[in-house]
Amino acid sequence: MNDKIIFISISLGLLLCAHLIIRLSFTSLVKKFYKPQSVEGRKSIQGLSNSLKWGLFFLLFPLLESNFSPDDWSYISQYKVFQVLFYINLAWVLIALTKMMKYYFLENHSFSKTDNLKERRMHTQVSFIQKIIVVVIVVVAFSLVMMSFEAARKAGQGILASAGVAGIIIGLAAQKSIANLLAGFQIAFTQPIRIDDVVVVEGEWGKIEEINLTYVVVCIWDQRRLVLPIYYFLEKPFQNWTRTTADIWGTVFLYVDHTIPIQDLKDKLKQILDSTDLWDGKVQVLQVTEMKPTMVELRCLMSAKDSPSAFDLRCLVREKMVEYIQEKYPESLPKTRVLMDRLEEVESIENGHPK
Repeated sequence: MNDKIIFISISLGLLLCAHLIIRLSFTSLVKKFYKPQSVEGRKSIQGLSNSLKWGLFFLLFPLLESNFSPDDWSYISQYKVFQVLFYINLAWVLIALTKMMKYYFLENHSFSKTDNLKERRMHTQVSFIQKIIVVVIVVVAFSLVMMSFEAARKAGQGILASAGVAGIIIGLAAQKSIANLLAGFQIAFTQPIRIDDVVVVEGEWGKIEEINLTYVVVCIWDQRRLVLPIYYFLEKPFQNWTRTTADIWGTVFLYVDHTIPIQDLKDKLKQILDSTDLWDGKVQVLQVTEMKPTMVELRCLMSAKDSPSAFDLRCLVREKMVEYIQEKYPESLPKTRVLMDRLEEVESIENGHPK
């Protein structure tokens, strides 16, 4: 009985020592190489630390078990359950490591700056590759766990014997899934879309929020999420407003009377654009684009650093120009002219006797 109590006590002490060693050494070691600036980076370090605490225990316990295990006990480290837990912990360590490496790399390529085309490309590729690695780790770990049991091994041999028929059936059933996975590879490297790209899909304007193995999440401007299969972006047309640059032009149309002075409106547009940081200073045009019997169509053309700024700038210009016309040229707002004459005057004109 005393031997068993000693064994349990030493095992718990070994587990505690493993946790303390990782906590003291790993934390100080990581701070020298990686100082995360994001919440996700800090969480990834904590996740790797937690997995290594158990990983060190699974390494030390088999090495030291023979020194304190009771004589009438079999070695616990030789049981299948211990091996399964070791495989699971190893997968946990590798997944946590890939996650930390992902954030370590991406924090050196932050796309918070204005010209972030290169950074968004790297985010898309690194995120997709990390997901693929995680899937491979999970599949390998699951295979090792299943092969640890004799029954599963025999079942595996039976499955291999009928692999030809099963492969055909599974291939037919998983056509869409395989197509999605291959489309994911193509998108990750050819990059018709990237994370944080501004797109218009299915008549909705939004940003690419997630690119997963089989689907893409688009964050719509009103915070709705549009989830699309990843092959959608290879098979159907869509608009990508940030494919090569985030710069974009915006337009505002004004409909006014023919009598309005155009040059004065051009000066007012310049004044409005000069007064706001939303304008990037590149494009500023006011042109008469259409003249109809009842009104004149004016187009204000302006540029901005990105699509959200362009939208806000268009709204600002539209509001300020309308206010200016209302205050200074109210008579030049669109109107319909109707000329009314008295009936007798019309008749006198027709008879050749105007009054």
